[in-house]
Amino acid sequence: MKVALVVNRSAGALLGRSDAAEEIAGKLSASGFDVVDVFDGGSGDVVARMERARDSGAEAVVTAGGSSSVAAAAQILAGTDIALAPLPFGTMNLLAKDLKLPLDLDAAIAAMADGEVRAIDVGEVSGHVFLCNSMLGLPSRLAERREKGREHMGALGWWRLVAAGLKGLYRYPPMRVGLDLGDGPVTLRSKAIVVANNAYDEGFGSVLTRSRLDGGELTLYATRRLSVWPLLRLSARMALGDWTRDADLETHQVPALTVTSRRRLLRVMNDGETMLLKPPLRYVIRPRALKVLAPRVADGAEPAPMLTENAAP
Repeated sequence: MKVALVVNRSAGALLGRSDAAEEIAGKLSASGFDVVDVFDGGSGDVVARMERARDSGAEAVVTAGGSSSVAAAAQILAGTDIALAPLPFGTMNLLAKDLKLPLDLDAAIAAMADGEVRAIDVGEVSGHVFLCNSMLGLPSRLAERREKGREHMGALGWWRLVAAGLKGLYRYPPMRVGLDLGDGPVTLRSKAIVVANNAYDEGFGSVLTRSRLDGGELTLYATRRLSVWPLLRLSARMALGDWTRDADLETHQVPALTVTSRRRLLRVMNDGETMLLKPPLRYVIRPRALKVLAPRVADGAEPAPMLTENAAP
């Protein structure tokens, strides 16, 4: 398979690694991929480099970076026949985990080399794509704080972030937004709203994971209350696998929704990356709009419904 490699040296796991592009390209070639081009650089021109990778004649674009790199690739590749191949260099690696991609680099490349191309859904809010989730409220504020101190987090930085989150449970007022799920607008007051691209799984140990990536639905999760004790209860129920039935959680499955607000701008976090968007926020799902290169379904396992074609190098 012909691939183009896009490296984002600004990603946390790649900071200070000047030879990362050469090393990753070598590993890809050793696994049987035909690396037609390498686009190396920081985050400032990552979108332009993704566009050049798309136009390079490659069958797949391999991203080595964090959530911003994956989001930029998805924005550019959605609706094309070129597959996205996300290597796990981010902090959360949300898409890689949902695709069951190993988080070790060598193992991830090996899984892709023996992988298959699948078509998955793409979520979109006011023209900005997301592959896993889009969040409003307290989570987006904490993410912005994390991004500002990313290079100096360390153990102390993470403790400060946790402390800020606990303080925010009390200090950050609930959002007052209008919500239209297709049957008329209603008013919602919530400290945290999550719009997931397909529903999260339930079951013991299944915490914020999705096994179905092409169900064609957005799932809205909104907290009615978010203080210490309800949060602890919700966290415990998440670990036990029945959190979606929590009394303080509102859930809706829809193909589209609209969020309105009196605020001039709303802070939104798409797959871990924050941005300010002008309401109304219009959420839609684009069924099977993005091709991805993912590990092959194991022998004896139920075939994945999103399987489209084989993709051996």
